[in-house]
Amino acid sequence: MLAPCTLLDEVNTVDEPRRTAIPGLHRIPRPTRSDANAGLVLGVESVPDGLANGLLAGVNPVYGLYAYLFGMLGAAAFTSTSLMAVQATGAMALVVGDTDLGSAPDPDRALFTLTMLTGVVMVVAGLLRGGTLLRFVPTAVMTGFVTAVGINIVLGQLANFTGYDAEGANRVLRAFDLVTHPWRIDPAAFAVGCVTVGGIVLLSRTRLQSLGMVVAVVVGSALVLPLEAAGWEVPLVSGLAEIPSSLPAPVVPEFGEVVHLILPALSLAFVGLVQGAAVSTGVPNPDGSRSNTSRDFVGQGIGNLVAGVFRGMPVGGSMSATALVQSAGARTRWSLVFSAAVMAAVILLLGDAVGRVAMPALAALLIVVGLGAIKPTRVIAVYRTGPLQTTVMAVTLVLTLVIPLQYSVLVGVGLAIVLFVSEQSNRLTLRALIPEERRVREVDPPGVVPGREVLVLQPTGQLFFASAPGFEAMLPIVTPASQDAVVVLRLRGIDHVGLSVVDVLRRYADALADEGATLKIVIGSDTVHHQLATAGLLGRLGAEHVYRGNEWLGETTRRAYADGLAQVAAAEDRNEP
Repeated sequence: MLAPCTLLDEVNTVDEPRRTAIPGLHRIPRPTRSDANAGLVLGVESVPDGLANGLLAGVNPVYGLYAYLFGMLGAAAFTSTSLMAVQATGAMALVVGDTDLGSAPDPDRALFTLTMLTGVVMVVAGLLRGGTLLRFVPTAVMTGFVTAVGINIVLGQLANFTGYDAEGANRVLRAFDLVTHPWRIDPAAFAVGCVTVGGIVLLSRTRLQSLGMVVAVVVGSALVLPLEAAGWEVPLVSGLAEIPSSLPAPVVPEFGEVVHLILPALSLAFVGLVQGAAVSTGVPNPDGSRSNTSRDFVGQGIGNLVAGVFRGMPVGGSMSATALVQSAGARTRWSLVFSAAVMAAVILLLGDAVGRVAMPALAALLIVVGLGAIKPTRVIAVYRTGPLQTTVMAVTLVLTLVIPLQYSVLVGVGLAIVLFVSEQSNRLTLRALIPEERRVREVDPPGVVPGREVLVLQPTGQLFFASAPGFEAMLPIVTPASQDAVVVLRLRGIDHVGLSVVDVLRRYADALADEGATLKIVIGSDTVHHQLATAGLLGRLGAEHVYRGNEWLGETTRRAYADGLAQVAAAEDRNEP
């Protein structure tokens, strides 16, 4: 069964782009009847969904509608994933809600400027082939983030759902205030919310599937009529903003707010692009062509630019909306154009009906979506990977709950970098190689460099600043008993060394030299050779102790080993009485 909304999408890893990210119109296919039918389904479903996202973001709900309409229409011609529906998502709406737009002289203009600035960031990321970078975001970070977003969606809508505007510095504290003051719940609002939740859960299991959500919102909103007749008052969308009977006129950005909005724009772009990447990799094109993550970045950016110009909130690729239009039979990107046309018709012809949508009904829709975003199986899977991943997930989740979302997103990115560096440094191993007549034996290295012997060492993994301390600790200790030894360090398979590693090698060479021992290095990479030469290490060792690998595996190491044996034998001859 399809997810009932397009407000929050699963996050998956992404593959590398296979084509350039330069935007351009694709070959225009012929629309089909299936495209028209699929566009009708998505267009109708997107109306309450767009309103709900505007409500979640704390802005005029109509701006959510405009975001869906113009964001989807603007991106349709530029994404490489032909069925990608670019709409507002729950995570992006929460970032908008945590952005202090109210302090701007014109909060509405600031919102539209934020949307356009987000689009600029996305376009730049696409042109710079930023799709390759998303694979470095660990599952633990995204699982914690997505889970917390789902919880935030639920907690953020309790006031509209219950009719009680609880007090507290954040959503968690306001939820606690609600739980401790249940008698302040408004019965009428709560009844509308409960009826809508029940309708969504039941109708989404029928043939209506995602359209059951629309029907449930209509049924919940219709309950307002008898409640009003009985003297109860339930807040409506029209109470927040007037629903226009025309499409919006374009606006220009407020350039004075750009500096203030850069940080939330970066956070919005990151969230939107990660969610859009799930569409790029998870939804195949009907014509068999390959999707390009970076090109889809550009398409989403253009969608934001168009949405911002026409008074919409930020948008990104939506997995659930894309899956909905795909399951409805869409064959080409024309289905997205038809969907936008349906939304435009609803705004132009049914504006009064849209204004009668009950706020508790929209809150119920958001709560169902938020609960659906919480995936216990994913949390358990991360927990089973070990304490480090679990800690990163927990820290990301807690921070996302208690601090503004735009900051928690950046903290999550920082955690991703730290986790990646930690994992790479922990993958480093050191083995001792013993060349025999026709093969090489691999054993654990000794704790101390043995005197008057040749010791071949092979590090495997990444040698960089974070792994340098671990690498130094792995090296056998040099003692007075190591006299006249030869250590051959085989760097075959190592493509890069940092200055920290160079310092480790320099200290090790000096320690060996102090005991009359020698360090020889076998290098297989031109880059590593250049780095060690530039740092002065190769000159310090001497040309006779530096070996360049060739296409024959093990040949250069055997030569260094043989030279080491000869050097040990010569030392023994010198020391004989």
